[in-house]
Amino acid sequence: MKVAILAGGKGTRLAEETSVRPKPMVEIGGMPILWHIMMIYSHYGYNDFSVALGYKGDYIKRYFAEYGTLAGSITVNMGRPDPVVRHDQQHAPWTVDLIETGDETLTGGRVKRLQPHLGNETFMLTWGDGVSDVDLDKLLAFHRYHGKLATITAVRPPARYGHMRFDGDQVTAFEEKPQTAEGWINGAFFVLEPQVFDYIEGDMVMFEHAPLENLAKDGQLMAYRHDGFWAAMDTLRDKHILQTLWNSGQRPWAVWEK
Repeated sequence: MKVAILAGGKGTRLAEETSVRPKPMVEIGGMPILWHIMMIYSHYGYNDFSVALGYKGDYIKRYFAEYGTLAGSITVNMGRPDPVVRHDQQHAPWTVDLIETGDETLTGGRVKRLQPHLGNETFMLTWGDGVSDVDLDKLLAFHRYHGKLATITAVRPPARYGHMRFDGDQVTAFEEKPQTAEGWINGAFFVLEPQVFDYIEGDMVMFEHAPLENLAKDGQLMAYRHDGFWAAMDTLRDKHILQTLWNSGQRPWAVWEK
């Protein structure tokens, strides 16, 4: 099963970082958040990726070209036609299609442009800026069980501020940025059938708008409710929160470390 990742947006709310590189290449713990996302899928055995490129797509191409040939220990023998000799392989056995989908194409259009590379089978889709500890095996089992065209992972967003609990005027507990107790939002991590492409009309379609709305109207959109960790890196503040979690060792999305 292929995994599609949208990595072409401009990330304007993270301009401090994205002025020099695309948002999926902003680093957490010394590795791009795109790498973190791919490691989540790889942990569950999904190693075949189609990445939709747009803004500064060449940056992502160079990263994977170098990652595939230079990861791990190497010897460089300048007298050989192929001078780089690798001693080991310290990365997952990924196959990565890096597909140009246009600088101005919207999310639905990027998904549509990946269609020739995803085939006529069930596929997974996510955005290139969000991480989670969602159980992908359970997500897929849920999708297979209900038999509809699309499954979306519904998540509770992190609270923007810490919460206090009281007994009268006495503070009994302080929770630093917990998940909110109310409301569900689109956490991406979709499982989709190829018929979903028929719901996307062209480049200037937001996947989150007409396609999902029409799938819901047709009774073809189901939600897998995930109560665990989820975070999206939309702003510099979000990046700092994820980096702090990584540095502390409390990084629940790093399921490959467990």
